[in-house]
Order: sequence, then C-alpha cells, then structure tokens
Amino acid sequence: MGQHRRRQRRRRLLAPTLFTMLSALTVAAVVAGTHSVTSEATAAGSPSVSAPAVTASSAPPSSAPSSPASPDAVLQAAAPTETPSADADGPAATDAPTGPATATPTATPPVALGTTAVAPVTPESTTVGALFSGAVAAGNHFCTASVLHSTTGNLLLTAAHCLSSTAGVTFAPGYRDGTAPYGTWRVTAIHTTTGWSRDGDQDEDFAILETASNGGRRIEDVVGANQLGTDEPFGATVRLYGYPGGTEDPVLCTNTTGRQSAYQRVVDCPDYPGGTSGGPWISTTTGHVVGAIGGYQQGGDSPDTSYSAYFDHTIAALYKEAVEAAS
Repeated sequence: MGQHRRRQRRRRLLAPTLFTMLSALTVAAVVAGTHSVTSEATAAGSPSVSAPAVTASSAPPSSAPSSPASPDAVLQAAAPTETPSADADGPAATDAPTGPATATPTATPPVALGTTAVAPVTPESTTVGALFSGAVAAGNHFCTASVLHSTTGNLLLTAAHCLSSTAGVTFAPGYRDGTAPYGTWRVTAIHTTTGWSRDGDQDEDFAILETASNGGRRIEDVVGANQLGTDEPFGATVRLYGYPGGTEDPVLCTNTTGRQSAYQRVVDCPDYPGGTSGGPWISTTTGHVVGAIGGYQQGGDSPDTSYSAYFDHTIAALYKEAVEAAS
C-alpha cells in the first residue's frame, strides 16, 4: 500500500525573458524588458487505488478551503498495510535512545527546486523517520512518519493508508543505513477521521499516532518536533521528506506546491516511490508541516509527482482529539 504508480507526465517550459541589446561604438548597454474524528478503535483496510490522468494547477485559491466535516471522531487501530518481511533480530522497541551515529546536525542547505537527493543530517531531518513492522533493520521499513509537536510530546504524523493496526509497529527517527541513531519508539494508538475509517476518503488520508515513552523519555524531548500548519496557501514552497522502500536513507526535495483539487495539494519531486507515503511537507516560510504524502491515489501513480490531503479544520480537530487521548 502507499505505492506510487509510475506514469510519464509532460511539462511545459516557460518562455525565457527577452533581452534587447543596444550597442554603440564605445559603450555596450543591456536593457532588459521586464472532516470529523472519533475516539473508538476500528479496523479499516486501505481503499482500492485508481489512476486517472490529472492536470495539476499551481494557482492558489482565493481563500483556503475547508473539508466537509464528518459526524464523529474515531481512533483507528491497525496493522501496516505495507508489510515488510519480519526479522526476529534487531533492536527492541524499548531500546534506550542514544546519541546520533552520524554527523552533527546542521542547518538545511539550499538546494535547486525540484531536485531530489539524500537528506542531510539536520535538526529538521531528525524529526523524520521510518515506520517498521518487527525489527528495526534494513529492508523492514514500510512508510514514513514525522514527530508532531504537542503538549504530550509523543505524537507522530503519517498517512492513514499506511496503517491498519499498531501490532509490532515501531518508529525510528533519523533512521539511516540500517541503524536507529536516536532510538526507537513503539506506536500505541492510531487516530484517523471517520471519513477515512468508514469511506477511505482520500481527502482525509492522514493519521496521528501515539507512541510509548522510551526509557522514560518522550520522543519530542529527544529529537524535537514540527508544528502543525492548517489553512496555509496552496502555492507554498515545501521541503518534502521520505524513505523510499528500496533504500535505507531519507530523501529530500524542495519545490512549490499546487492545487490538484479542492482538498488536495500536488508537488513535482522526482523519485518518491512506495515507502515515502506519510512523509511530511514542511513549509520553507512558516516551518509548519502542511501535508503528508498520501491523499489522491494514495500519494500518486508516478514517483515524480506526489499528493497530500489539504490540512484545514478537519486535521485540526483530529489533532485536538489525539492530544486529549494522549494526555
């Protein structure tokens, strides 16, 4: 589940700015012409995925949309729908957090828009990690998640289609090369909207997870967290993180998002296949997390174009529900 189906997309190139050059005998001058939530557990499988063609528009709306509210709030407990092979060996979910085994975090360096590369070790990238079923080891991760700021200090953000049970699910922030340099945290509860749990509504394909403490330490106290952003413009520039299923390092791409539909964001970033589902979209302007790979076609039918359900009052209500349940 959460796989990006591949499809070629044609792009238009913008016409270059025209320059008029005036030259004299001795001087040359160049003149440039210018939804709703609950608290009970349900088991819901991921919906079937269709692959219609779509043309994304990058024009921001005149006002931020609000997704339709569903009647009640539900806590969905579920098992990974992208299940890797289990391995009895490897670190237990209660392993005590340790210091980073990689380079000291640095500020996120500037990169060319629309370029995907291995994410550098930064304070922001260490809040992003991989979800595992069974041992935290190479080849066992199935989706991406990120730490979400809260008063409880134990919440994660991912895509709803990634999970259908908490059984054996752990999260490793900053995971790289088969190791969990900051420790691992066991997932204990999954919060989704009723729109998702009952109908598989792609406009509500997001989930908030609770985690147990690790050696008495909350995950946010160890690696930090990202602030939830709602009702932010569609035309935002974001940093997109994810863990491709065939690799053991996170990737990062920065680009400007567009509006695919009333409640869906779209962004063009190459090489985001299955496994990147649930990866956060972090605004370069506000620093808030404004999306998670998922939504339309459970993230998209091409690894070069990704989608996210729009974050508005529906996820804000889900977030409030999750904080209250975790308190």
